[in-house]
Amino acid sequence: MRDRIKTPSGLLLRPWCGYDVEAVLGAFVEPAMRRQVVEPINSLAAASHWLSEREEWWSAGSAFAFAVVGTDGVVLGNVQVGSLSRRHDTGWVSYWTTASARGRGVATSGCRALASWAFRELGLFRLELGHRANNPASCRVAQAAGFAVEGLQRQKLVYDGVRYDVELHARLSTDPGPQV
Repeated sequence: MRDRIKTPSGLLLRPWCGYDVEAVLGAFVEPAMRRQVVEPINSLAAASHWLSEREEWWSAGSAFAFAVVGTDGVVLGNVQVGSLSRRHDTGWVSYWTTASARGRGVATSGCRALASWAFRELGLFRLELGHRANNPASCRVAQAAGFAVEGLQRQKLVYDGVRYDVELHARLSTDPGPQV
């Protein structure tokens, strides 16, 4: 199930691999990305550990992370489905892009392709995702990828001692595909 997925926009989703270590390190040195991980990714060893975790998750069938790669072969981001419940056929989607890829539709294209793959290959029925309520760019990605707003989770996340509300979105396998 180590799929490679081509998006209509020409991006490639492929499983992360060891030679992506410098791309991971480069993505996580940016201040906005540092808070997205529990352990800092500030060395090649830390980036290698991040990649190893994704490989372990994939092997265990507990999460599936894809590098989003441009037509030039440069890693532009990550899309992932995890927190799988086989009993309920649900999963949790997360995504990030490198600073240079933001605003170019990379996350939207990646999330659309990931959702289609998760419905088709994993047999999931419902995908959820959440973003800080003060992050309108992430909200635009979710909606453009076909994830409907479902509600607000009050003060769910904490970064640097500050609590943030999270807007919850979901997409069902029976929902019409997003408008391209």
